[in-house]
Amino acid sequence: MGYIVLALLLIVGAAFAVALLRRSQGARGQSDLSDLDAEVEASGWVLRLGASLSVPEARIWAGAGETATRALTDAAECHRAAGAQLAAAHTADEYAEATRVAKEGLAHIATARAALGVAAVAA
Repeated sequence: MGYIVLALLLIVGAAFAVALLRRSQGARGQSDLSDLDAEVEASGWVLRLGASLSVPEARIWAGAGETATRALTDAAECHRAAGAQLAAAHTADEYAEATRVAKEGLAHIATARAALGVAAVAA
């Protein structure tokens, strides 16, 4: 009878250990998925900013005033910084910072477009 109780306790203990191990691996998997989602989002915003910087109506930008020129320069700097942050990022928070900088760059693009009287592209 004592051996049976001991065997049952060992089986229950092993099952409990396996359940804890799977739960911790599942949480780590969710974190990795969250990081991947954040990376995809940040990449999209950085690409969108880059596309906004290379506009087809270059002749309009050529006659830009000081406000538009400064905003465009700031947007280009945000694009450079966001790209560097994206390349170095490994966590969701680091990807979120790259996203924030890219969105800031898009705000500079909107300022430049408003200064030039060019319609903003829908967000």
